[in-house]
Amino acid sequence: MKINLFTGLLLLTACHHTPSADFPLVENEPAPSKTFSYLALGDSYTIGQGVEPMSSFPLLLEKSLIDKGYAKVTDTKIIAKTGWTCSTLLQNIATSQIKDRSYHLVSLLIGVNDQYQKNNISQYPERFNSLLNEAIRISGDKDRVVVLSIPDYSVTPFAISSGQPEKIAAELREYNKINQQISTALGVKYVNVTDISLKAKDDLSYLAADKLHPSSKMYTEWVSVLLPKAIEALTNKKASPH
Repeated sequence: MKINLFTGLLLLTACHHTPSADFPLVENEPAPSKTFSYLALGDSYTIGQGVEPMSSFPLLLEKSLIDKGYAKVTDTKIIAKTGWTCSTLLQNIATSQIKDRSYHLVSLLIGVNDQYQKNNISQYPERFNSLLNEAIRISGDKDRVVVLSIPDYSVTPFAISSGQPEKIAAELREYNKINQQISTALGVKYVNVTDISLKAKDDLSYLAADKLHPSSKMYTEWVSVLLPKAIEALTNKKASPH
């Protein structure tokens, strides 16, 4: 039986299915690898002053990511020390000679010592902006950077004994207003841990033995709000570090 040309074209078209506009062709892209490398930048809050190293928020975050099925490709690095201001952190990042795009995830928490040491707050925006741009450089992408707000230590026995808890609280609000505005302007993820820090007002178990720095209990709660942002950052990573 002969098939005319028109019928043959119809059969050929039927065999070659064209996808619907509702289901466009998508190139096969590999799923994001569930691996991570993490750099934490900061001060005493980042090293976990007053608690065991494994109870610091960076190492608690590392553990939480591993529990979620992520594998670390290198040990988490912490560049932080008690008493560091924005300036000292900038200096230590420079001397560390960290390469561009060398970490999948970078967190930044800085400013409490600028306030405590009575540095001029007018200098904070420029210095914080420089640090945030360093974090972006190191991660290679603003989407892989997370900023944590400064905890409010005005509710701690240490601050109350100073006789100026209200002044401390007001100054920290100004610092956090600045770091949040800059983070938002640069499109960086921002996590509010200040509200959690206020729980120490009524429950001293949120503080370490020095009655100033967070306890492992507080850091654990920080990680509960930090973890989703970290996973989002790792899920959206666009390139592997060098």
